[in-house]
Amino acid sequence: MSLKIAIVGCGKIADAHVEEIRKIPSVQLAAVCDLDPIMAEQLASRLAVPRWYSDAGKMLDAEKPDVLHITTPPQSHLALTRQAVAAGCHVYLEKPVAPRHCDAEAIIAAAVASGRKLAVNYWPNFDAPAIELRRLLDTGVLGRPVHLESFLGYDLAGEYGTALKRDPQHWVHRLPGKLFQNVLDHVLNKIVPYLDEDKLLIQAMAYRGDAAGPDTNPDRLLNELRVMVRGSHTSAYATFSSHARPVGHSLRVYGTKNTAHVDFNARTVVLERKQTFPSALGRLFPPFLTAKDYLRQGLTNVNSFSHSRFHYFDGMRRLLNEFYLSIERDSPPPIAYSEILRVSAMMETIFQQVYPEVLV
Repeated sequence: MSLKIAIVGCGKIADAHVEEIRKIPSVQLAAVCDLDPIMAEQLASRLAVPRWYSDAGKMLDAEKPDVLHITTPPQSHLALTRQAVAAGCHVYLEKPVAPRHCDAEAIIAAAVASGRKLAVNYWPNFDAPAIELRRLLDTGVLGRPVHLESFLGYDLAGEYGTALKRDPQHWVHRLPGKLFQNVLDHVLNKIVPYLDEDKLLIQAMAYRGDAAGPDTNPDRLLNELRVMVRGSHTSAYATFSSHARPVGHSLRVYGTKNTAHVDFNARTVVLERKQTFPSALGRLFPPFLTAKDYLRQGLTNVNSFSHSRFHYFDGMRRLLNEFYLSIERDSPPPIAYSEILRVSAMMETIFQQVYPEVLV
């Protein structure tokens, strides 16, 4: 069975979708669409997509795709999801899911009611380091998670950040969580699977890293976020920083047996082990054990590189492959809807604390 794929939304992230779709032999990319016909035409021309459209309804009617990738700003996600599932499409949705939690709930409800499947592009959870972390947890190497620390850095001096700062009408500024809402999924979706309950205590603080102190002026872009999460048995810190260097992307899981540090940029998973040697030897051996972990990870990465599995969006390729297989086999989608909704609910709680004048 070959699934027919279409994409609506031809911004920068759509390029990554096209490239990763084409790495999966069992599917075919038929068309792309954007309200701006120039955007649709140039993407189709650059990446040799057979057809392009400027009207999503016309594309759905003409192409009848099995899966629609929605890579538009989140304000349009609910309407496009409803349109897609009504046309019989499964949906692969770019993050953030929706501006508000109620919209995210409506998106999931539309997919469930139609019998179509939906996935959100939480691709770091399917990258090689995340898979190794799950193995360590599933095999009991770490024990029970006690605390998690999720960190994501961002460079506002880059191409995207510069465009955001220069354009006051940019769609990110119209989100309830502004800059944070466009990136926080990738901070929270890494910790949600390991939190032990739905009712969590969440405390958030945001400020401008280039200001003298906390700044909640709604007309200024807050760019540093600190969140503390506490459940009955597991707690977590979630950090987003525009100023910490080097720009990092990591997750640390403190377990009852050992602790794991996952570096998504370096593609490494390193264990901090419980000391089992006498005190002097216990201080002597850890650097060598850590060095052994890094050597092993380095060799694994070399092997991945040699087999063309070391590219930036390799996790997206894995997630797409699992999603497409879930359609072909009529099995559960790779990301539980409950996880998607927990991330959305946590984000809304955070934004209520950070931007209380927006979410009322």
